[in-house]
Amino acid sequence: MTAITANGASARTLRWRTPWLFLLPFLALFAAMYVAPIVFAFVQSLFTLQRSGLGLAAPTLSFDPFANYARVFSDDEFVASLGRVLVFGAVQVPIMLGLALLIALLLDSKSARGRGFFRLASFLPFAVPTVVAAVMWSFLYSPVTSPINGFLEQAFGFTIPFFSEELALWSVANVVTWCWTGYNMFIIYSALQTIPGEMLEAAKLDGASATRIAWSIKIPMVRPAIILTTVFSIIGSAQLFNEPTVLKPISGGAITSTYTPLMAAQASVAAQNYPYAAAQSVVLAVLVGVASFVFFKVTGRGER
Repeated sequence: MTAITANGASARTLRWRTPWLFLLPFLALFAAMYVAPIVFAFVQSLFTLQRSGLGLAAPTLSFDPFANYARVFSDDEFVASLGRVLVFGAVQVPIMLGLALLIALLLDSKSARGRGFFRLASFLPFAVPTVVAAVMWSFLYSPVTSPINGFLEQAFGFTIPFFSEELALWSVANVVTWCWTGYNMFIIYSALQTIPGEMLEAAKLDGASATRIAWSIKIPMVRPAIILTTVFSIIGSAQLFNEPTVLKPISGGAITSTYTPLMAAQASVAAQNYPYAAAQSVVLAVLVGVASFVFFKVTGRGER
């Protein structure tokens, strides 16, 4: 009996340890590459950088846990950058995901032709690195090289001020939409492939039109994929950096070094004020986390 009990306990221990052995590589990388930098940034944000009046002595760090955070919320440029990405996300994300959903539904249609070509064509912009895409669009936006404005000026006698104060943000949004619509479309399209064919056939036998099937069956069935892409897009909007940074030199001052929260944090790093940059990053991370949590809570109510 004792031997059987010992063997049973050993088997239970082995069953308990085996999953952790498989998870250990991921957990180690997650802790080293994600948790540790967050903890370090938070600790760094609790200190302030003190410089002497003459600037001859090396700056020193002093512990002041609230100084950087108080400065963050009184920094007009940083607060403006937060408002800018909020407006950006509120407008650009629904447009991008609406296009992604529309393309996915069209490709999923039984009457669609050339699906392989259009799937590839939709995904190709995502295959282009965002920096390269921004450089490419900078030529299309440039007042000197823009073929768009060249055509409009010759045909209609006017040009589009892509980097005016009113349009600069939407010029950036256009690049982001061009890059990421195909990526989100593939996630939604993959979800559409999991819908049982019997359900769609039953709807057709009941006389439902293609539009009715899409609205009443397909879209509700891919709701988790839409929620997932929305959360990814919220996080991506908060991390807006590459596109405005590349377009900044040709923007004529419309895009500044603190145009987005990450650009503002990078500007603080360039000024060697690492504690303040850490505080800006922590505030941004908390706000994004809260926004994602609220979105999950709001959208999760409909699933109960």
